[in-house]
Amino acid sequence: MRLILKIAKNELRNLFYTPVAWFTLIVFWVMCAFFYTHRLQRIGPRMYSTAKEYPYLPHVNPGTLTEGFITGPGSGMLSDVLQYLYLFIPLLTMGIISREFNAGTYRLLHSSPLRLRQLIIGKFLGATFFNLFFMVMLAAFMLTAAFDIKSIDYGLLVSASIGIFLLLSAYTAVSFFASSLTRYPIVAAVVSFTILISLNKIDALWQQYDFVRDLTYFLSLKGRTGRMLKGLITTRDIIYFMIIIVMFVSFALLVIKSSMQQTSRYLKVGRYLAVIILCLTAGYFSSRQNAIGYLDVSAGKTNSLHPKTQQRLQLLDGAPMEVTLYTNLLPPDPNRQYAFIGFPENMNAYLDLWEPYRRYKRDIRFKYVYYYALAPGDSLRYKTFPGKNLEQIAGLTARAMKIDASLFMGPEEIKKIIDPGVLGYERGMKITWKDRSVYIRYFPSKTGESIFNGVEATSEPPFNAAFQRLAGARMPHVGFVTGQLERSITKTGEREYAWLNELYPLGFDLDTLNLKTQNIPADITTLVLADPKQELSAGVEEKLKSYISRGGNMFILGEPGKQNVLNPLLQQLGVKLLPGQLVHPSFHNEPDVISCYETPFIYGLADEYRLSINRRLMKVTNYRIPSGDTSALVMNGVAGLSYNKDSGFNMAPLIMTIPEKSWQEMGKLVQDSVVPQFEPQRGDLKAHSYPVAIKLTRPFKGKEQRIVVTGDADFASPLRLEGNAYYVRGIFSWLDYNRNPAYTLFPFPRDNWLLMTPSWVKLERLTYVWVIPSLLLLLGIVLLVRRKRR
Repeated sequence: MRLILKIAKNELRNLFYTPVAWFTLIVFWVMCAFFYTHRLQRIGPRMYSTAKEYPYLPHVNPGTLTEGFITGPGSGMLSDVLQYLYLFIPLLTMGIISREFNAGTYRLLHSSPLRLRQLIIGKFLGATFFNLFFMVMLAAFMLTAAFDIKSIDYGLLVSASIGIFLLLSAYTAVSFFASSLTRYPIVAAVVSFTILISLNKIDALWQQYDFVRDLTYFLSLKGRTGRMLKGLITTRDIIYFMIIIVMFVSFALLVIKSSMQQTSRYLKVGRYLAVIILCLTAGYFSSRQNAIGYLDVSAGKTNSLHPKTQQRLQLLDGAPMEVTLYTNLLPPDPNRQYAFIGFPENMNAYLDLWEPYRRYKRDIRFKYVYYYALAPGDSLRYKTFPGKNLEQIAGLTARAMKIDASLFMGPEEIKKIIDPGVLGYERGMKITWKDRSVYIRYFPSKTGESIFNGVEATSEPPFNAAFQRLAGARMPHVGFVTGQLERSITKTGEREYAWLNELYPLGFDLDTLNLKTQNIPADITTLVLADPKQELSAGVEEKLKSYISRGGNMFILGEPGKQNVLNPLLQQLGVKLLPGQLVHPSFHNEPDVISCYETPFIYGLADEYRLSINRRLMKVTNYRIPSGDTSALVMNGVAGLSYNKDSGFNMAPLIMTIPEKSWQEMGKLVQDSVVPQFEPQRGDLKAHSYPVAIKLTRPFKGKEQRIVVTGDADFASPLRLEGNAYYVRGIFSWLDYNRNPAYTLFPFPRDNWLLMTPSWVKLERLTYVWVIPSLLLLLGIVLLVRRKRR
């Protein structure tokens, strides 16, 4: 070992006293300085001025700057540096072996007590030790970032450092091998670049062939450091780098040994094959899901499934879970995300999506079913391929996509297994556990995401609901009253509620109830009465009042002009839709567009991401009622509400109108001529502020009865969907006692702000981009000149 370290020390000295080494170090520093200070210049002054104007923003900014600014793949400084890192190592090591051959010193090994493997390992360690200079430079910027970023995530920095050092060592091993192949350093550098580029691109090769798919995917360098840059350290990635290092250093040893010994060609080939087989075998077994160990060092554990998701996965212990992916060769929208994720060439990418779940449930099995079918009325393919039948169209499409057409079932075959209509004639999955199955049309995505984006759900809450269904949990049953021309969940008009079917993947079972012919089932957990346009019959009204008397939860949505329809029912609650219609004349909007503000009560309804941000904002600021004409929330066509505090319910307003801006217009509202005026003589009424959405609670037989009433049914329609979807989901969550959706809010990031003044940003840029590189250049010149004189 002493000889190895001595050789490593000598090799490090030789590298340190070469112009190429100083050139790469200076260029590397300048590159890091540019990427780091460029981000500071772009973001730092803006954050400084924003914090001066809005002092509360540093407390509520949801972005993590350690990842987004330093380590984040595709966004941080280190990800930019990694794009060019492979250019430096070959320049350093291109002559590390060849100079021994050119100088003839390798012949001394025949008479030296030094063994060949000691020489190889010593030289490799010397080159690896030089990589520590690159790491010291990166550490300098990480240390600077620790002063620039509030509460920086040190776990991310450590994980990223480990990943980058392993990557540098792997690059060194590859370049070390390339140097052993030729006596010409430039050729060695070119060979190094070629191997490194191949290792980064090999994951895209031959992915359609089962035999080599896993092999080429495993050998790829791409993304190996990506997980570590995010704070997730896995044994698979660590072992991969070790295998690459051992394999290429062994290749270098075999190359040099072959040049010094006369051996048969078969023995030489056998040695290489032995190294390859041993390394790939170790890589294969270390990359099996059951053999992978994980360590999430991020501050918020955002690389791991949320504890709620882990708990729901534990419900499925005791039996394997099977995921069957159905992929249509002829989907309605071929450009849709993940349209062809199930095809053989994309199979590993599909499995990567599931890795966070496979980490906690190791016995997930995957099946793949390929079919072709067209949605009813879809004639586009027939126009594209005139004169061809469906089977011929599928064959031509498969040939164009370079896929074996025999993999795909026809429409009749697939209908024996599953109705393509359940999947929307697109890709979709069936998850099976024991004797239960759930169909889903969405895919997993990165962990740490708390936002639900509609039917194309990619965050954890919809998967939590699917796991609950598989475990046989009783899901909330929401009934939508019909029969009086209410808003419908089966219609897609701009005033209808079809979009609420997105509540199903979040864990709600939806149903329609015509109370003229049906009774309210006992398992209904929430009843929705949305803008009935006909007066409720005595029988319907009695059923609704009886449901309320039994402690049932309700969501009641009214509209101006429907006071006579809903007030007889609301009277039981102590609530009333006020007569007339609220108006709010404004320069920018029609008079029936009412500017409103959210009360603190609405923020506490659920752990919906947007509501949670506002909750935090409310804590760090003194909550103030808005007084201007504009607000984050507007409602269109609104009836005001009043409520009686002695009704037996505890009442709290969720949404109020901006004070002193609105009144009750009693006459007919004309919007296309003059601006309406407040006219008390015509019966117009004006209050300081009107509640337009309220919540009601009361204790009832050991539980809390919950009801929400709004004076605007468009509040939950597609007309206001973009701004109100999270309110509506929050209301349904509150009505279900916040059991569903299973929101997965992660800890709020503490490293969310830069602590810098604009003058400090300029000083850092001047120091790092100009002063320090100049000092490094001067130091290098002095050392090289002194070395030459000696």
